[in-house]
Amino acid sequence: MTQNKITLLDGKQYNRAELLKKMDDDSFYYGELNKLALSSSSLKQILASPKTYKYSLEYGSEESQALRDGWLFHTAILEPEVFAAQTFIDVQSKNTKKFKEAKLELGRVFTAKERSDAERLVDAFFKNEHAKELITKAEFEVPGIDNIKGLPFRGKADVLADNRIVDLKTSSSSVKDFHYSAQKYSYDVQCFLYCNLFNKKHEDFYFLVLDKGSLDIGIFNCSENFYHRGEEKVEKALKLYEKFFIDGADIDNYCLTGQL
Repeated sequence: MTQNKITLLDGKQYNRAELLKKMDDDSFYYGELNKLALSSSSLKQILASPKTYKYSLEYGSEESQALRDGWLFHTAILEPEVFAAQTFIDVQSKNTKKFKEAKLELGRVFTAKERSDAERLVDAFFKNEHAKELITKAEFEVPGIDNIKGLPFRGKADVLADNRIVDLKTSSSSVKDFHYSAQKYSYDVQCFLYCNLFNKKHEDFYFLVLDKGSLDIGIFNCSENFYHRGEEKVEKALKLYEKFFIDGADIDNYCLTGQL
């Protein structure tokens, strides 16, 4: 049974319903809450290097082009009013003087090329009946927060319905190679965590993938093995988290060892 209160990483108790309401605000979700609850992204950072996670908390993470493209695609599909409200500068590159001046003045801005690239993907998405069906009769951008394996985790389901949870992905690789991408980028971690956050079975978790080159679409649900591989990675990441961020081991002495 879900409790009304939840203890976050600062050791304080919070009202769950109030947190869920505040999580609709991206500035809270990616700002203050980023330091108060773990996520699939933070665990993937820890698996890559505990130092990467530490420095992201201290200095923030640089926004890659892939993240910018992915965010625009998500909002255009799931929150078209948010997409329409963005500021798009009539340039093709972020390196132009006009773009840099607009960014300094307005904050988050995008290029005209980024808009046209996103609209190209959205057009392909909505022409595909299988893709459209998977997001019908569902809620979008649904926040969730809960304790998993003794620690607080947060997440947002792109698409949530009674019988499924769907995560939208764009890929520079062929959708035929998504099995490899899912392993490389630890999407199994997301599957495990989100199934627990939103009380879904592994077979009801779907990745809906759009190839940015060919515009091919792939739909993949998750096997039991995939789910448990995610659980194993979560446990491995939490051991590192406990060592360096709870027990206080010297992270400067973190060192990978092995034999080639």
